[in-house]
Amino acid sequence: MKNLIILLFLILIPCSSFAQNDPKNDKEESAMKPEKNDDGEWELTVIDTQFDYFLNAIAKPITQYSESMLKSRNRMLVTEWNSYYTSGKYRNVIESAIDYDPRENYGIKFEYKLYQVFSYVSWKYNLRMNGLSASDSFR
Repeated sequence: MKNLIILLFLILIPCSSFAQNDPKNDKEESAMKPEKNDDGEWELTVIDTQFDYFLNAIAKPITQYSESMLKSRNRMLVTEWNSYYTSGKYRNVIESAIDYDPRENYGIKFEYKLYQVFSYVSWKYNLRMNGLSASDSFR
C-alpha cells in the first residue's frame, strides 16, 4: 500500500507546490500534474520495484502500441481513475486524482508508461479498469 501511495504521488510530479497556508479544496491539492524535465520531455517517474519488473517482464513492449491508441486509452483511463477517486471507490488504492490534458502532446514514451501504470494497478491490485484493452487486463 505504501508503494502505491509513493507510486501515485510520483506518477505525475505536481506543477504547483503544496502551500500549507493556502486553503484550497482537498481535491485540488491531491491532483497530480505532469511536468517537463530539463530536456523539455514529459516525465513520468514510478518508484516501485515491482513496476519495473512488470514493465520488463509482463507488459507488452512499446512497439505493440501506437501513440494515438495510447492517448485514446489514457484519456478514458484517467477519466475512469478520477471518477473512482471522486466517488471514493477503491479508496485503499486510489488516493489522488490525475491531471491529464488529452490536447497536450506528451509523446509516446510518456503515454506508454502512463498506460502501463493503469495496467500495473490492474495486475497488482486486481482493480478493474474498463479502459484497458482485453490483452492488458489481468482480471
